[in-house]
Amino acid sequence: MFTILGIRPPGAKMVLVPLAFELAVQNPAGARIAREAGAARIELAQALALGGLTPSRGTLRSVLATVGDDGPEVHVLIRPRAGGFQYGSDAIAVIVHDVRDVLAAGAHGVVVGCQDETGALDREALARIVDAAGGASVTLHRVIDVTPDPIAALRTARELGMRRVLSSGGASQAIDGIDTLRALVAEAAGGIEVMAGSGIDVDTVAAIAATGVDAVHFSAKRTVYADGGVRMGSASDGVGGYEVTDRETALAIVAALRAAETSAA
Repeated sequence: MFTILGIRPPGAKMVLVPLAFELAVQNPAGARIAREAGAARIELAQALALGGLTPSRGTLRSVLATVGDDGPEVHVLIRPRAGGFQYGSDAIAVIVHDVRDVLAAGAHGVVVGCQDETGALDREALARIVDAAGGASVTLHRVIDVTPDPIAALRTARELGMRRVLSSGGASQAIDGIDTLRALVAEAAGGIEVMAGSGIDVDTVAAIAATGVDAVHFSAKRTVYADGGVRMGSASDGVGGYEVTDRETALAIVAALRAAETSAA
């Protein structure tokens, strides 16, 4: 569950560093929790209940100010709409503009993904998106889990120069996709990072980390209702719940991860 830092000369001691983790957040409050917990990265999005959408520029600016120069990197989800990952030319143009825009605003990287009509990764569109990133870190999101062949998708992402893939191993919950996660790690062979995510909690984080992934990703979110906990009306009435990052849950997951690393050392 540790990663090896640097290249070891013969006879030199192996240096181990704790496994990196990324926290998915939607606002500055979530960013503060990520910083406190020691996250390497934030994935910033809005509408996580819809799988995540591109956040506003105001949200990005506020989160960047919250984490400061020495806090977690801020990687922005670029997803123009909910409902799948097959996009027409107009949507791809929006994605390209958004990638350039958030990086110009100070984001450290972007999180993207799109499919062609066969369900495979849209290589041409992704090449445009990676080019628009201009060398900044690009993560392929969980579109990899709904492609016909996640291993082939990982190869495509690596060939396009993406930094990492986020995957649940093709399952709804990462704990159920462990075998595929192991296969992705083996295929990556250090040429691209593999980050595990989806449903990771205190009970599963250690087992998922033990697959050999480079990082784990979780949201530690809970739903808050404006009336103090009783659901009133429907979301269309404007009185539905909203999701926030739960500090205690996030810290508990990190503690479970670090405890497992200590016992394995």
